[in-house]
Amino acid sequence: MKKIILHILLSFILLSSCTDEQYERFNINPNEPTTTSSGSLFVSATKSLVNQMTSLDVNENHYRFMAQYVAQRNFASESNFDLVNRSVPLNHWSEMYRDVLLDLQDAKTKIVEENLDAGITANRNALIEILSVYTWQQMVDTFGDIPYTNALLGIENIQPTYEDAETIYNDLFVRLNAAINSLDPSVSFSGESAFGDSDIIYGDDITSWTKFANSLKLRLAIRVVEFPAMETLAQTSIQEAVASGVFTSNADNFSLTYEATPPNTNPMWETLVESGRPPDYFPSNTIVDYMNTLDDPRRSVYFRDNITDGSGDVIYVGGIYGTTNSIDVTTRLNETFREPTFRGVLLDYSEVSFMLAQATELGISVGGDAATHYSNGITANMQDWGVDQADITSYISQTDVAYATAPGTWKEKLGLQYWLAMYNRGFEGWTVWRQLDAPALNIPVDTSTPVPVRYTYPVEEQLLNSDNYTSASTAIGGDTQQTKIFWDVN
Repeated sequence: MKKIILHILLSFILLSSCTDEQYERFNINPNEPTTTSSGSLFVSATKSLVNQMTSLDVNENHYRFMAQYVAQRNFASESNFDLVNRSVPLNHWSEMYRDVLLDLQDAKTKIVEENLDAGITANRNALIEILSVYTWQQMVDTFGDIPYTNALLGIENIQPTYEDAETIYNDLFVRLNAAINSLDPSVSFSGESAFGDSDIIYGDDITSWTKFANSLKLRLAIRVVEFPAMETLAQTSIQEAVASGVFTSNADNFSLTYEATPPNTNPMWETLVESGRPPDYFPSNTIVDYMNTLDDPRRSVYFRDNITDGSGDVIYVGGIYGTTNSIDVTTRLNETFREPTFRGVLLDYSEVSFMLAQATELGISVGGDAATHYSNGITANMQDWGVDQADITSYISQTDVAYATAPGTWKEKLGLQYWLAMYNRGFEGWTVWRQLDAPALNIPVDTSTPVPVRYTYPVEEQLLNSDNYTSASTAIGGDTQQTKIFWDVN
């Protein structure tokens, strides 16, 4: 018990005492020593955020298991939704608070000290706010009520109160709107518009950041659009975001291209290759079965062609979800996922298109019709994976895929294709299922545990922040995997 408390207290101390060494590996030129700057902190936060959302490491997050995109070989506790054994809630909680949000907060402090041009300062603060809003939304969508206003104070307040998730969401709209309004693409001072070379996503292109911010605003609004208390705000925000300019092609995607050598490789490569372990993860039968039924051309880019039938033809066999699987009879992940330079994506045009289809079905005017946005979402995703246009056209024209003829309600047909497109983004795939109740997911074989709709709070919160933990648990209706996030109204 003493060791656990010491570990958590040390984490709290880290929240208020980050050092230059913490960020050294993110310096643009590792051969020349520098002091910690707002730019290096921004790089650190960006990379930590993308890493955490991309990782397949079972100790970091279980989103790909929640979405049932992957199955397992030797151990199946993760695909049976055991969050506690590997302290996944704590690991995610610590990574997002300490290595993303705190870095962004510290970057703002550094900006004040750096006495920069006013336009540069405004743009830098806006970019920090945009990434902060992304992170806060992600945390609310994972846990529900969380520490917010009183968080990030380190040893000044190691027992922060939790705040209502709806209240946080309302504030995130305010913060994001302010950031969008303060962005100025005309700023140019010494060749920089904001963070210069420290912007590892858009290369200091403020117009691209504006599109990302508007697309993030669309996502915030879509999440809460069916929650009665926020319906009006959401509808207005959706229309504002579209009018201001959301993603319109894959060129706009918020995507980080990793490097070929550590420490800046894709974290999936670290898990699948650098670890030196045999394949531990397979495409699950959940997704493979859906794609087989639709003869989906993405199978050859999502998966490896390592299984053939008696005639020598390639077939795809998913690992049974929620139990162990044999390496010899199961399709494996495509080699793309084993490349150190494979991209990490936080938001893309495909997702925006599906959100626009959702908005249209809810009667919100965003231009175009649901069928067009739906087809755009499928097309954008397939193009991003390099699928031939002829195969894309053929796929969308199938009776079971075309929007007018695909089976089910609009949520079921939209949910299935949206979920298929989010294959490399476990959190969004899980969230599609939570919000649209589609597609139907499997029950884990070993335990029959229902698919979670949230992470439970870190166990350590019960030890070191017990009063606030108890209040939060009561407020949300119980700290269980089946307690819905406030916007999950269906």
